Amino acid sequence: MSGVSRVSRETAVLAIDLGTTEVKAGLVGLDGRLLGLARAGYATSVDPATGRAEQDPDAWWGAIGLAVRELVRLDLGDVAAIGIDGHGPTLVAVDAAGAATHPAFIWQDTRATAEQAELAAATGLHGWSLAGLPAALWLERHVPAAAAATCWYLATWDYVALRLTGRAATSLAAGQPFPDPATLAAAGLPGGKVPSAIRAGEVVGELSAGAAASLGLRPGIPVMAGIVDAWASYHGAGMAEAGDAMDPGGSAGGFGVYWDRPLDVPGSFSTIAPLPGLYSVGGAMAATGRALDWFRLDVVGGGHSTEALLEEAGGVSAGAGGVIFLPYLAGERSPLWDPTARGAFAGLALSHGRAHLTRAILEASAFAIRHVAEGVVAAGAEIRAMRVCGGPARSELWNQIKADVTGFTVEVPSVLETAVAGSAVLAATGVGAWPDLPAAIRGMTRPARRIAPNAATRARYDAAYDAYRRLHPAIAPIMRDLARVTP
Repeated sequence: MSGVSRVSRETAVLAIDLGTTEVKAGLVGLDGRLLGLARAGYATSVDPATGRAEQDPDAWWGAIGLAVRELVRLDLGDVAAIGIDGHGPTLVAVDAAGAATHPAFIWQDTRATAEQAELAAATGLHGWSLAGLPAALWLERHVPAAAAATCWYLATWDYVALRLTGRAATSLAAGQPFPDPATLAAAGLPGGKVPSAIRAGEVVGELSAGAAASLGLRPGIPVMAGIVDAWASYHGAGMAEAGDAMDPGGSAGGFGVYWDRPLDVPGSFSTIAPLPGLYSVGGAMAATGRALDWFRLDVVGGGHSTEALLEEAGGVSAGAGGVIFLPYLAGERSPLWDPTARGAFAGLALSHGRAHLTRAILEASAFAIRHVAEGVVAAGAEIRAMRVCGGPARSELWNQIKADVTGFTVEVPSVLETAVAGSAVLAATGVGAWPDLPAAIRGMTRPARRIAPNAATRARYDAAYDAYRRLHPAIAPIMRDLARVTP
């Protein structure tokens, strides 16, 4: 390991990954080894009729405490620094003491569509670049009592940093655009409620005595400014050069690739990457990662494990016997951007069983990746390899399906919890264990294995993918009509 200096190699960093359904706390060695992992979950309050999707920030903090204390009990090593990432774009509104003034508007919330358009027109920024500010403007207009009590509007990772250190700051990657307070004020959003900016990976502050007592850690540990979980996953997956791509796994699913210039891809984003000189191009879905859990728990009934369902699906040939699944269980983001989209199984016959439906769900997640990736490739990007991350990457069947459907070589990182690994990369760099982010990424991440696409399945998957692409436009008008008459 080539890196320096201010901390010994025997120490570790604590990485806090605040995901959509659970927090993961990982203790990671400075060489990237995952020494320990703990997790704790929390609920989402959803009202599809209004577009509301909210979480309780106090529940996040409680879950962080449970997970970190579990790690501390394992006594795996000394914590030299704390790194943070979180889901987004999510808005957390807090008072001067850091207490939430309103439930957090998570990224699935769709109430601020009009405010999104207004802020885009006022600032020239779009999509991810506006972060949670549209929700903040919605709160100012529709919940004035909560807005009046609000001192700071924060992202998830900034909220966690505030709870850890007592300091409110807006963490931005190098070159990340953000509107100035005057522009926000002119649009109706008090700019003074957005904290001053700090660069991601720099020290926000030290772990306070109160937070340390809650977590079972020593006070004074440096806490780094965090990033969105997708960007943390980029770091943890080992993405460092143009052509590196990834499927982040997780609840939503997605596809992103680094490229040497921005690309105009309809239905996808093109932003700066969290590494200087590179751009991130791709898109995030809404529920491809949750679809299998939904099927196992809410449809099958929970009597079968995920592993058992995957084993059954492995006995079904490519194409799932003609069954196509649309994974739009929470609407869809990239590349459709249609909150009214709905899921569906198509092609069912009496000859089909649970294994066919499971296989169709696995294949649909790969079709969704291909749907985003084909626009990115058509715009000029080249894919060297696609890293697969999170829980789905534990399945060799699922990994092979993704390779076969997309035609990309799939790489499985040695640490599948890539957001945890990425936050550790930031923390280790921030305390001087590595000279810079690229060095830390190369030194702390590595692929465990590579999977080549199977050319024998290509024709069958091409036909199934064509059906997948045509199915949503065909049934969407019917689903919208049905929604109008269904309470």
